[in-house]
Amino acid sequence: MAENKTKRNKRLEGIVVSNKMAKTVVVLVERLKLSSKYKKYHKISKRFKAHDENGEYRLGDRVMIEETRPMSRDKRWRVIKLLGKSQQKEVVKPEEVSGEASAEVNA
Repeated sequence: MAENKTKRNKRLEGIVVSNKMAKTVVVLVERLKLSSKYKKYHKISKRFKAHDENGEYRLGDRVMIEETRPMSRDKRWRVIKLLGKSQQKEVVKPEEVSGEASAEVNA
């Protein structure tokens, strides 16, 4: 008798550390691992590339990612929801501001 088994994809929580690629964010996932020798916990971190179709996630956002089919060589995860917005605001680089000011003076 065949049973209908539904495969539940793995889900992880992490923080977006890069959004410089098109439709891709890099998510840092941290967890605690028990040392077998010393019986103490230490922090392990791993970075996952996740698919972000609309480019809506920013640096510092806390997101949930889910395992999915391979989308590229490194990308096997997709962002499914936003858990918390980042507290930092968008920062404009000084070069961009000075470049705009010089363009206005020359015009």
